[in-house]
Parts: sequence; C-alpha cells; structure tokens
Amino acid sequence: MLQEIGLHAPPKPFVKWAGGKRQLLPILHGTLPNEYNAYHEPFVGGGAMLFSLIGSRPVRSCHAYDLNSDLILTYVTIRDQVMELIESLRNHAASFRKDSKRYYYAVRADTPRERVEKASRLIFLNKTCFNGLYRVNSSGRFNVPLGGYTNPNIVGEENLIAVSSVLEASRATFECGDFGSVLQRAEPGDLVYFDPPYHPVSQAGNFTGYTNKDFSYKDLKRLASVCRDLDEIGCMVMLSNSCAEEVVTLFDERPWNTRAVEAARYINSDGNNRTGHQELLITNYPSMPSRKPPENFMPAPARMARVPRSTRQTTLTRHLETNV
Repeated sequence: MLQEIGLHAPPKPFVKWAGGKRQLLPILHGTLPNEYNAYHEPFVGGGAMLFSLIGSRPVRSCHAYDLNSDLILTYVTIRDQVMELIESLRNHAASFRKDSKRYYYAVRADTPRERVEKASRLIFLNKTCFNGLYRVNSSGRFNVPLGGYTNPNIVGEENLIAVSSVLEASRATFECGDFGSVLQRAEPGDLVYFDPPYHPVSQAGNFTGYTNKDFSYKDLKRLASVCRDLDEIGCMVMLSNSCAEEVVTLFDERPWNTRAVEAARYINSDGNNRTGHQELLITNYPSMPSRKPPENFMPAPARMARVPRSTRQTTLTRHLETNV
C-alpha cells in the first residue's frame, strides 16, 4: 500500500492519545480476519490501528468515527488541507520557542473559527501539554497544563504528509458521532474494531475525559448491545477493553472469544504504574494469533494468552487487588 502511493515511512498517530494501540499492533493484526469488506473504527482516537491497517494492506473502504468533533475535524483537515495545516503549525512552533509558557496558555484559551486553525490548535496543544494528555472539563474546554518538554516536535511535517496520503488513497471517511452510529453504515461482511475508553479496574484508572461526556457503565452496556446487533447482521467484531469484571461479564457468552493481553499504560503520570496491566481482546470470530503481522509499527512485543472461563475470576481478583 505504501509503495503504491510513493511513501517509504509508514504513517503513525499525529497525536498522543490515552489508550493508544501502537504497542499492541502485532497482536491486533494477528487477530484480524483473513477477509472482510469495509473497515469501521468507532473511537478512532489517535488512529494507530487505522494507520497501520490502511498503510499495510488494500482496504475496500474505511470509515472512522469519534465523538470528539475537534479530533474528527483534524483528521479531515490533514486529509484535505495538509500543507495549510503544516504552515499553521510552523507558526505555532516559532511563537512557542519565543515564550513557551505565555504562548501555550494563550492558545489554550483561544477558540479559533477556521478549520485549519482549529486542527492546528489541537495538534499544538497535544504536542506541548503535560504528558500529551487530551482532557476537557464539563464545559468542553481543554484544561491540561503546560508540559515540561524542551524541544517538542510540534510540526511533524513528514508524518502529516504520510498520513494525508494514505487517508486520501484509502478514501477514508470521518464522522463525528456516537459509537452506535456504526449500525447505520455497517453491512454484512464488514469488520468493526472498537477501542472505547476503558472500564476502570480502580478509581485511579478512571479516565474518560476525551470529551465533556464521560463513558459510563451504562455506555459500556450499550456498547455490548451494539456489538451483539453487529454480530446478528453478519459483521465481524473486534473489541479492546480493560480486564475488569464488568467487561468479562458482558462478553462472557457466545459468540465472544476473549483473550488477555499484557500492556503498558503510558498515559499514567506515575512511571511505576505504567506496566504490568492486562487488557482484553474480544472477537466474535475465531482469532488467529499465529498469523504474521506486517512490519509497520513494530513496538516491543506484548504477550497474549487464552483466558479459560474457569480461571477468569481468579485473574480478575488478583488484578483488582494489585491495582487498588
């Protein structure tokens, strides 16, 4: 795919996003079905899986969704107006170098109206804020303080051009909407990958502030219902979530196949609590973990193992006890 559009470097996420999947891409690719029609990704977030997929194989059609309207606008701007966006980011970088603190908080307080400037603001704040965290308050205002970076890569020109090229070549579409909107577009034979805000296994891990609407247990139950509806119409479904008892209970019966994945949580401000976590990978089709993943985005390998139903409760109890 990259060779077809004249690119050598694979595209990668242009923002840091809580719960990003770059470290798990080998496992996710190994779990994909051999064949499917269109690809759908609600909760597209930073797009690690999206870029890896469309950058490594032909995709019949690709549809990404997210409730964060600024994020969706940024994807569309990169696809359609990448050079104007790069120029705006260069201006941000030059002003940031002159007086980083003053300029950061001025941009954070600003509310631009033009599409390019809105997208540029989101990328700039993500590249310069604390820990690359995207968080908004109840009013929908970005409220993360300035980070301690000495020389952040604000522009990332080469990667933005690569992202723009694969999005255009794949004819990717973007929709600002709730995850349930996938039911209006998905058809039999399509693949849908869900990577929602993870259900917390402890109060300290309860971060869902990507928009001003938290992702609650009620939303998780509705997501499980949407997954069942997709299964009934003949879609292939893959879902990532935390190794929490509530998640296991909702996906504990057929047609769901559940695997445990060891992963890190890089968004955690405490480096000691970033490793040793378990996540769940859930599908409604037999997974094939032995399949060789593409060479793109090869991070440090993560380990995966089948979770027998009889031992899931023991695993969850131990996990809860060590993360309280």
